[in-house]
Amino acid sequence: MHKIFTLIAMLAFITVNAQQLNCTVVVNADRVGATNNQIFKTLETSLNDFVNRTDWSGEAVSQNEKINCSMFINITEMNGNQFTASIQVQSARPVYNSTYSSPILNFNDLNFNFSYTEFQNLNYNPTAFESNLVSVISFYSFVMLGMDADTFSPGGGSGYLDMAREIMIVAQQSGFKGWNQADGNQTRYFLITDMLSQTFYPFRDAMYQYHFAGLDMMAQDLTAAKENIKNSLVVLSEINNVRPNSFLSRVFFDAKSDEIVSIFSGGPSVPITDLVDNLNRISPLNSSKWSQIRF
Repeated sequence: MHKIFTLIAMLAFITVNAQQLNCTVVVNADRVGATNNQIFKTLETSLNDFVNRTDWSGEAVSQNEKINCSMFINITEMNGNQFTASIQVQSARPVYNSTYSSPILNFNDLNFNFSYTEFQNLNYNPTAFESNLVSVISFYSFVMLGMDADTFSPGGGSGYLDMAREIMIVAQQSGFKGWNQADGNQTRYFLITDMLSQTFYPFRDAMYQYHFAGLDMMAQDLTAAKENIKNSLVVLSEINNVRPNSFLSRVFFDAKSDEIVSIFSGGPSVPITDLVDNLNRISPLNSSKWSQIRF
């Protein structure tokens, strides 16, 4: 009996840990034209270790519960230890009883300047600004955790999103672009501020309905699932009524537009005339995609 208990404990230790992200970080420096690319390889390795080994929530999760995500950092300029770059962040979550993963976030942040010295330590400190590199990576780690949690329970990601907001507040005095209201209307500042605003709460409610009441029900009742997804898109129209062409609506459809076309172009049909009208109203930039939806 003791041997069996020991084996179970060993298996639990192997399969459960406190790291919540399964993230692939890629650093691309083709445009820099540097003769020595070792620093970029070191940076890529350090960032992969930092994101995947940091305990972001204090909760132990199994390997299959980790959030699959990626960060693509495109460096365009290098001046000593100063770097000009962009970062594209993507995450997905599995759909219940299927092999399909649904995209949750697909966001390209063009304001990602940072300093980095090869082999410097990367450590997350919630109360201090260590570097813009650490702050931006930590910020998006919490955003991905928060958005993922919102798809499983209403408002379930609030704790993570609050942590992302705290990073934003601490970083505002750093002088780096993207953290302040004056830096533009499609920045980290507005991404987290809007997500936590009561005005835009329907966005988070729609995320829950779309995934938990929609996609996760597809294996059980495909028609009802599609109706629930359709209803979740109606919820997004509440945002459009208050803030037409809002930033969060664009964030949603940047991740979801292709998936929506696929969902409503096959399988058991549901009435889509009102759906297409609604989609054209709240996301006119994707009108060419909505025209592809067929009965």
